[in-house]
Amino acid sequence: MTPGRKKRLYWILALIIGVSAAVALALAALRENINLFYTPSQIAAGEAPLDARIRAGGLVEKGSLKRMPDSLALGFGITDGARCIAVRYEGILPDLFREGQGIVVMGSFGRDGVLHADEVLAKHDENYMPPEALHALKQADASAPNPRANLETNR
Repeated sequence: MTPGRKKRLYWILALIIGVSAAVALALAALRENINLFYTPSQIAAGEAPLDARIRAGGLVEKGSLKRMPDSLALGFGITDGARCIAVRYEGILPDLFREGQGIVVMGSFGRDGVLHADEVLAKHDENYMPPEALHALKQADASAPNPRANLETNR
């Protein structure tokens, strides 16, 4: 092999190694920042990873809101009509947060069976429901043996 070809081969190998390293670093960063959506039924069935950041959505269960005195900590349940999971949150809630409202919480599901939220989203008007949560509620409603009234659709 001539010296010119060797030099060209080394440059090509260096380029391939550099691009591979950049792709590997980008994929590692994306894997750390991904947070998948789970319904309360999926979480109760054990499909959600423990101690990993996830999104969960559904309706705030009526009568489940419990505020801690002299702090911003509170607990509540979210349901998809079939199952309910407990959520703990410390912070200021969105203005539209209330029982029966569709919400999405972001946090990690602990070994204690509680979703420890660090962010609560309840956006738009009172008729809004996140598409993932609406789909999950419709699925749970269809599979329930005693179906409730029809769910409101997004406007």
